[in-house]
Amino acid sequence: MQKKVSYQITHPYETMNAYTADTKNVWIVFHGMGYLSRYFLRYFAGLNPKEHYIIAPQGPNTYYQDGRFKHVGASWLTRENTAMGVDNVLSYIDAVYEAENISEEKNLIVLGYSQGVSIASRWLAYRKISCDHLALLSGSVPKELTAAHFKHLSPETKVAFHYGTEDEYISEERAHAETKNAKAIFGSRLTISTFEGPHEVDTSFINKIII
Repeated sequence: MQKKVSYQITHPYETMNAYTADTKNVWIVFHGMGYLSRYFLRYFAGLNPKEHYIIAPQGPNTYYQDGRFKHVGASWLTRENTAMGVDNVLSYIDAVYEAENISEEKNLIVLGYSQGVSIASRWLAYRKISCDHLALLSGSVPKELTAAHFKHLSPETKVAFHYGTEDEYISEERAHAETKNAKAIFGSRLTISTFEGPHEVDTSFINKIII
Protein backbone atom coordinates (compact mmCIF):
# COMPACT_ATOMS: atom_id res chain seq x y z
CA MET A 1 0.00 0.00 0.00
CA GLN A 2 1.44 3.34 -1.05
CA LYS A 3 1.28 6.07 1.57
CA LYS A 4 2.53 9.64 1.59
CA VAL A 5 3.80 12.21 4.05
CA SER A 6 4.31 15.96 3.92
CA TYR A 7 7.55 17.56 5.05
CA GLN A 8 9.55 20.74 4.51
CA ILE A 9 12.54 20.69 2.17
CA THR A 10 15.20 23.14 0.97
CA HIS A 11 15.97 23.28 -2.74
CA PRO A 12 18.30 25.56 -4.73
CA TYR A 13 17.77 27.84 -7.70
CA GLU A 14 20.12 30.10 -9.64
CA THR A 15 20.06 33.71 -10.81
CA MET A 16 22.10 35.68 -13.34
CA ASN A 17 22.96 39.39 -13.21
CA ALA A 18 21.83 41.87 -10.57
CA TYR A 19 18.28 42.99 -9.88
CA THR A 20 18.49 46.79 -9.79
CA ALA A 21 16.55 49.92 -10.69
CA ASP A 22 18.01 49.57 -14.20
CA THR A 23 16.51 46.11 -14.67
CA LYS A 24 13.82 46.18 -17.35
CA ASN A 25 13.08 42.50 -17.88
CA VAL A 26 12.87 39.68 -15.37
CA TRP A 27 13.02 36.18 -16.80
CA ILE A 28 11.90 32.98 -15.10
CA VAL A 29 13.35 30.13 -17.14
CA PHE A 30 12.70 26.40 -16.89
CA HIS A 31 15.34 23.99 -18.15
CA GLY A 32 14.88 20.73 -20.00
CA MET A 33 15.66 17.24 -18.76
CA GLY A 34 19.28 16.65 -17.85
CA TYR A 35 20.24 20.24 -17.09
CA LEU A 36 21.23 21.88 -13.86
CA SER A 37 19.94 25.43 -13.60
CA ARG A 38 23.41 26.97 -13.39
CA TYR A 39 24.35 25.45 -16.74
CA PHE A 40 21.04 26.36 -18.34
CA LEU A 41 21.72 30.00 -17.50
CA ARG A 42 24.61 30.02 -19.97
CA TYR A 43 22.13 30.31 -22.82
CA PHE A 44 21.14 33.75 -21.53
CA ALA A 45 24.65 35.18 -21.32
CA GLY A 46 24.11 37.21 -24.50
CA LEU A 47 21.48 39.43 -22.90
CA ASN A 48 22.39 42.89 -21.63
CA PRO A 49 23.22 42.25 -17.94
CA LYS A 50 22.06 45.71 -16.87
CA GLU A 51 18.57 45.25 -18.29
CA HIS A 52 17.92 41.53 -17.82
CA TYR A 53 17.68 39.58 -14.57
CA ILE A 54 17.26 35.83 -15.00
CA ILE A 55 15.87 33.39 -12.44
CA ALA A 56 16.38 29.68 -13.08
CA PRO A 57 14.52 27.23 -10.82
CA GLN A 58 15.86 23.67 -10.86
CA GLY A 59 14.00 20.40 -11.26
CA PRO A 60 13.68 18.55 -7.95
CA ASN A 61 15.00 15.21 -9.20
CA THR A 62 18.75 14.97 -9.70
CA TYR A 63 20.58 11.93 -11.04
CA TYR A 64 23.91 10.79 -12.49
CA GLN A 65 23.88 10.88 -16.28
CA ASP A 66 26.64 8.39 -16.97
CA GLY A 67 28.18 5.23 -15.60
CA ARG A 68 31.16 7.14 -14.23
CA PHE A 69 28.89 9.01 -11.79
CA LYS A 70 30.45 12.29 -12.87
CA HIS A 71 27.80 14.36 -14.65
CA VAL A 72 24.65 15.28 -12.74
CA GLY A 73 21.39 16.33 -14.36
CA ALA A 74 17.94 17.27 -13.11
CA SER A 75 14.39 16.62 -14.25
CA TRP A 76 11.01 18.04 -13.31
CA LEU A 77 8.53 15.19 -13.51
CA THR A 78 8.06 11.59 -14.56
CA ARG A 79 4.95 9.49 -15.16
CA GLU A 80 5.27 8.20 -11.58
CA ASN A 81 2.96 10.12 -9.19
CA THR A 82 2.73 12.97 -11.70
CA ALA A 83 -0.13 14.86 -10.03
CA MET A 84 1.70 14.90 -6.70
CA GLY A 85 4.90 15.90 -8.48
CA VAL A 86 3.14 18.84 -10.15
CA ASP A 87 1.84 20.06 -6.79
CA ASN A 88 5.31 19.86 -5.27
CA VAL A 89 7.00 21.61 -8.19
CA LEU A 90 4.47 24.44 -8.28
CA SER A 91 4.83 24.98 -4.54
CA TYR A 92 8.60 25.24 -5.01
CA ILE A 93 8.23 27.77 -7.85
CA ASP A 94 5.78 29.76 -5.74
CA ALA A 95 8.43 29.98 -3.03
CA VAL A 96 11.06 31.14 -5.54
CA TYR A 97 8.68 33.75 -6.95
CA GLU A 98 7.83 35.04 -3.47
CA ALA A 99 11.49 35.14 -2.43
CA GLU A 100 12.45 37.22 -5.46
CA ASN A 101 9.70 39.80 -4.83
CA ILE A 102 9.53 41.00 -8.44
CA SER A 103 8.16 44.48 -8.97
CA GLU A 104 5.08 44.78 -11.17
CA GLU A 105 6.90 47.63 -12.95
CA LYS A 106 9.29 45.11 -14.53
CA ASN A 107 8.47 43.13 -17.65
CA LEU A 108 8.08 39.44 -16.84
CA ILE A 109 9.21 36.85 -19.38
CA VAL A 110 8.50 33.17 -18.70
CA LEU A 111 10.42 30.65 -20.80
CA GLY A 112 10.31 26.88 -20.88
CA TYR A 113 12.57 24.61 -22.90
CA SER A 114 11.66 20.98 -23.67
CA GLN A 115 10.36 19.43 -20.42
CA GLY A 116 10.38 22.93 -18.96
CA VAL A 117 7.50 23.91 -21.27
CA SER A 118 5.12 21.75 -19.24
CA ILE A 119 6.25 23.42 -16.01
CA ALA A 120 6.12 26.99 -17.33
CA SER A 121 2.64 26.54 -18.78
CA ARG A 122 1.25 24.74 -15.73
CA TRP A 123 2.59 27.39 -13.36
CA LEU A 124 0.97 30.21 -15.33
CA ALA A 125 -2.27 28.24 -15.74
CA TYR A 126 -2.79 26.96 -12.20
CA ARG A 127 -1.39 29.94 -10.31
CA LYS A 128 -2.96 32.54 -12.62
CA ILE A 129 0.36 34.28 -13.12
CA SER A 130 0.39 37.10 -15.65
CA CYS A 131 3.41 37.79 -17.81
CA ASP A 132 4.40 39.97 -20.75
CA HIS A 133 5.91 37.18 -22.84
CA LEU A 134 5.64 33.39 -22.70
CA ALA A 135 8.21 31.47 -24.74
CA LEU A 136 7.66 27.75 -25.36
CA LEU A 137 10.77 26.18 -26.87
CA SER A 138 10.80 22.64 -28.28
CA GLY A 139 8.25 21.23 -25.85
CA SER A 140 4.60 20.36 -25.33
CA VAL A 141 1.83 22.15 -23.49
CA PRO A 142 0.24 19.54 -21.18
CA LYS A 143 -2.91 17.97 -22.58
CA GLU A 144 -5.01 18.90 -19.56
CA LEU A 145 -4.59 22.64 -20.23
CA THR A 146 -7.11 24.52 -22.35
CA ALA A 147 -7.77 28.12 -23.40
CA ALA A 148 -9.83 28.57 -20.23
CA HIS A 149 -6.69 28.13 -18.11
CA PHE A 150 -5.12 31.21 -19.72
CA LYS A 151 -8.05 33.62 -19.76
CA HIS A 152 -6.28 35.70 -17.13
CA LEU A 153 -3.49 36.62 -19.56
CA SER A 154 -3.69 40.06 -21.11
CA PRO A 155 -4.50 40.29 -24.82
CA GLU A 156 -1.11 42.01 -25.13
CA THR A 157 0.75 39.01 -23.72
CA LYS A 158 2.99 37.58 -26.42
CA VAL A 159 3.24 33.80 -26.71
CA ALA A 160 5.90 32.19 -28.89
CA PHE A 161 6.17 28.53 -29.91
CA HIS A 162 9.63 27.82 -31.37
CA TYR A 163 11.31 24.55 -32.38
CA GLY A 164 13.99 23.08 -34.61
CA THR A 165 13.13 21.64 -38.01
CA GLU A 166 15.52 18.74 -37.34
CA ASP A 167 14.35 18.08 -33.79
CA GLU A 168 14.56 14.32 -33.26
CA TYR A 169 11.63 14.45 -30.82
CA ILE A 170 9.29 16.50 -33.00
CA SER A 171 8.14 14.74 -36.15
CA GLU A 172 6.20 16.61 -38.81
CA GLU A 173 3.01 15.00 -37.51
CA ARG A 174 3.73 15.98 -33.93
CA ALA A 175 4.69 19.52 -34.95
CA HIS A 176 1.34 19.87 -36.67
CA ALA A 177 -0.51 18.57 -33.60
CA GLU A 178 1.44 20.78 -31.18
CA THR A 179 0.98 23.95 -33.21
CA LYS A 180 -2.73 23.23 -33.68
CA ASN A 181 -3.13 22.76 -29.92
CA ALA A 182 -1.15 25.93 -29.16
CA LYS A 183 -3.32 27.94 -31.57
CA ALA A 184 -6.47 26.64 -29.90
CA ILE A 185 -5.16 27.63 -26.47
CA PHE A 186 -3.47 30.98 -27.13
CA GLY A 187 -5.28 32.26 -30.22
CA SER A 188 -4.10 35.57 -31.63
CA ARG A 189 -1.42 35.94 -28.95
CA LEU A 190 0.57 33.11 -30.53
CA THR A 191 3.43 33.28 -33.00
CA ILE A 192 5.04 30.12 -34.37
CA SER A 193 8.60 29.97 -35.66
CA THR A 194 11.30 27.42 -36.45
CA PHE A 195 15.05 27.25 -36.81
CA GLU A 196 17.28 24.86 -38.72
CA GLY A 197 18.62 22.58 -36.05
CA PRO A 198 18.02 19.62 -33.70
CA HIS A 199 16.61 19.47 -30.18
CA GLU A 200 18.64 22.27 -28.65
CA VAL A 201 18.27 25.76 -27.23
CA ASP A 202 18.26 28.38 -29.97
CA THR A 203 20.15 31.26 -28.39
CA SER A 204 19.53 33.54 -31.37
CA PHE A 205 15.81 33.31 -30.62
CA ILE A 206 16.37 34.10 -26.94
CA ASN A 207 18.28 37.23 -27.87
CA LYS A 208 15.30 38.41 -29.96
CA ILE A 209 12.88 38.26 -27.00
CA ILE A 210 13.47 41.83 -25.96
CA ILE A 211 10.61 43.87 -24.59
